[in-house]
Amino acid sequence: MSTVSNAGTVNGGISFWYAQEGTPTPREPLPGDASADVCIVGGGYTGLWTAYYLKKAVPFLNITVLEAKFCGYGASGRNGGWLYNGIAGRERYAKLHGHEAAVRLQKAMNETVGEVVRIAAEEKIEADIHQGGVLEVAHTPAQLARLKDFHSVEIAFGETDRVLRGARETAERVRVTGAVGSTWTPHGARLHPAKLVKGLADAVEALGVTIHESTPVTEIKPKHAVTPYGTVRAPYILRCTEGFTAGLKGLRRTWLPMNSSMIATEPLPARVWDTIGWEGRETLGDMAHAYLYAQRTADDRIAIGGRGYPYRYGSATDHDGRTRPATIAALRDLLVRLFPTTAGVRIDHAWSGVLGVPRDWCATVTLDRSTGLGWAGGYVGSGVATANLAARTLRDLIQQDSGQAGPTDLTTLPWVNHKVRRWEPEPFRWLGVHGLYAAYRAADRRETVSPRPGTDPIAKAADRIAGRH
Repeated sequence: MSTVSNAGTVNGGISFWYAQEGTPTPREPLPGDASADVCIVGGGYTGLWTAYYLKKAVPFLNITVLEAKFCGYGASGRNGGWLYNGIAGRERYAKLHGHEAAVRLQKAMNETVGEVVRIAAEEKIEADIHQGGVLEVAHTPAQLARLKDFHSVEIAFGETDRVLRGARETAERVRVTGAVGSTWTPHGARLHPAKLVKGLADAVEALGVTIHESTPVTEIKPKHAVTPYGTVRAPYILRCTEGFTAGLKGLRRTWLPMNSSMIATEPLPARVWDTIGWEGRETLGDMAHAYLYAQRTADDRIAIGGRGYPYRYGSATDHDGRTRPATIAALRDLLVRLFPTTAGVRIDHAWSGVLGVPRDWCATVTLDRSTGLGWAGGYVGSGVATANLAARTLRDLIQQDSGQAGPTDLTTLPWVNHKVRRWEPEPFRWLGVHGLYAAYRAADRRETVSPRPGTDPIAKAADRIAGRH
């Protein structure tokens, strides 16, 4: 375990990204009852991208965005900065709708990475985007076997440009201690989350969309979004609240708010980078069950994250990103295991956020044509890109429903209008989640010392119980 003090580490404060950028001054709250053509609840990536594409498609639409704190307060301003082509639930969609339908979904995700990069450039959003792809490494025989299987599956879903690398080739990209192999896809980019969400909010507002911040929505009903300051009435009410969905009336068991935590180092000197490499600035992950995600930032820090305390009782969320000291220490230990030359570096910031997890681990986008209620989310940590695809899909669904357009390639993707059962009530929800992640951590420990290439039976059992496979 780490013996370096965390006394100088800023804990919480929303995220490191806002420590760099500064917390924005919130826009004016809703002044009273109002009406709109479309009301969007949630000012993160999903809500803002939806407002952007709708306003671009139909400039005369009166669109209002309601945000409880400020745009990007939630996962959109706290994530790991992975813009990549992963989507939650693809294998399940293949079983339900056929392999080719899931291939179409994956192709749409591959293209979404470039779409975000393109719009950011078009709107002059400076978000430190570097399109270096995604590198995922294996450390153990079991992880290497999973990595090879994963690589084969991705190719079967149309990623013919994915590359499999051995230990030596992996070290030529990033010198991760103990890495025995890796897989790389070009469909990924590193970015600064807060810069992207702030730039997107400004672009949306410049188009004429009304954004009210400091305006928590307490209840969503057909044609009504209820707040303490008044009610917004609109034919379409779109719920874009991801990990904070449980705070809305009647939705506590819809998506589980799973916690994920991160740390960011001080800027590392050239001598440390000489030992690490990472000149391609790929986003970096691994094949552990309790997986990690990391990036080399524009100012040469390492920002690395993973599961800490996975879930708070009653679907509660954290207070401004504050993280348990034990989680900070565990992430530091993980960093040093990967890159031993970081043992003495300062950890400048630690924070946490919540991501939305459906009971079947499938991301969805929906428009109920009978009520005008729509929603998108359940991204399970892959939301930086998936939110953009969801937003374009919501745009097309609304245009189709209002008679302005017919079905499109996006409205026929298999995740559209997918139904998910609710999570179990407490205390079963809390016991289940903590039990599952204890099992995954135990499986990782057992695989670390095992010469066998197979996935540990504990992890297989946990996957079946969780509904992931």
